[in-house]
Amino acid sequence: MRLIIAVLLFAPLLAAAETAYVTDNLRLGLHRSADTSDRAFRFLDSGQAMEILTRDRLYANVRLPDGAQGWVKSAYLVDEKPAKLIVAETMAERDALATELEEARAAFAEPAATIEQLRNEASDLTARLETAQAEIAALREEGASVQRLKEQYRGSVPIAWVGGVILVCLVLGFLAAQWWVDYRSRKRHGGIRVY
Repeated sequence: MRLIIAVLLFAPLLAAAETAYVTDNLRLGLHRSADTSDRAFRFLDSGQAMEILTRDRLYANVRLPDGAQGWVKSAYLVDEKPAKLIVAETMAERDALATELEEARAAFAEPAATIEQLRNEASDLTARLETAQAEIAALREEGASVQRLKEQYRGSVPIAWVGGVILVCLVLGFLAAQWWVDYRSRKRHGGIRVY
């Protein structure tokens, strides 16, 4: 008993889960007879364009784009395009735009690659420029340091020069002393060298 009650309670939920739609596909018969009592010689789908030659409350005499003429029921004719035709045109436009987009992407693929390569080169050159600017700043600082040392020791003489002058003075002093001793010795001894 409980099982039957449970099935009866859940049965509407199962039935409610199914989804259905109303079709918008209409097939209208094209007849030779003005009252459409004869058998249709052609069927027209939703969205079929036609020229209305005459029209009354119930029936309309129409001409199709291919030149075929006949009668249809007026109740099924509308002035605005049906949704099916609008959707089909919209989808055709969408497909054309998608194709155009793919062509544009293909056309811009090579320039995009070139742009990306140029961006990478610009990034590399920017990094190298920053490195060079850092080196220039370091060299300027070093040059300023050398300039300060140069200003500090402007009046001083290098120690190598001082050592060289002292050595030259010692050698010249030794040679001058020898000459002087020799000169005095010869003067004392009548021009003869005595050591």
